[in-house]
Amino acid sequence: MSVGLDKKEFPGINLFDLTGRVAIITGGSKGLGLAMAAGLASAGAHILLVNRNKEEGENAAKELADTYPVDSYFFQADVTQQAETEAMAAFAFNQWGRIDILINSAGINIRGAIDELSLEDFKQVMDVNVTGTWLSSRAVIPYMKKGKRGSIINLASALGLIGLSNRTPYTSSKGAVVQMTRALSLEMAPFNINVNAICPGPFLTEMNLPIADTEEGLKFVVGATALGRWAELKEIQGAAIYLASDAGSYMVGAMLSVDGGWTAR
Repeated sequence: MSVGLDKKEFPGINLFDLTGRVAIITGGSKGLGLAMAAGLASAGAHILLVNRNKEEGENAAKELADTYPVDSYFFQADVTQQAETEAMAAFAFNQWGRIDILINSAGINIRGAIDELSLEDFKQVMDVNVTGTWLSSRAVIPYMKKGKRGSIINLASALGLIGLSNRTPYTSSKGAVVQMTRALSLEMAPFNINVNAICPGPFLTEMNLPIADTEEGLKFVVGATALGRWAELKEIQGAAIYLASDAGSYMVGAMLSVDGGWTAR
């Protein structure tokens, strides 16, 4: 006896299909940014990697194009500069005639006790992590409105939800990204633009290599997770594909934790 399942109503795996969609990934030529770019490319999305390092970005874009049957380009830009983020968005739209996805992955971390850090250290982290996210989002939104759909995925952090000593610049910036995500999601929902954030835990990226084998890294970072290990870069891909695709169409202002159980404690 049929239970009335309709493939059109319940398309299953097809919900994750990104064929033909266009994704911009800032900070996309290495680490989590490149891992998410590869994930979206594997689901069929065309990719624009954005970074300040031209050689690194061009190499990453070529590798994506050689690995997946999608278009992959690099655009050199500093996300803290309004004119450059606007040029980034214009390039993507001129190339493909649409912008469907933005992942704000560009970010930096400067560690240290508050009395050992300079004001410039604090401002630099806030400028890249917060201003860069705001400017990049602002640049793509007119194109997403024109297309009557879009997905903006901000890279917050588990440290935007909980505290850790000697991280005042980074935790402040990621807490700001969390709140920016919530506010912008309400602003964009009427335009069918979903704004959400991924909150990664301890991934062994280039940013975290300095503390990988230290007492701090082993006890207060990896030791604080339920799984008791560093995350592999591929483990960020599922969250990115989900939020970028129709599978995440009802996700608005969500903080999706991919942290091995760090924030569950």
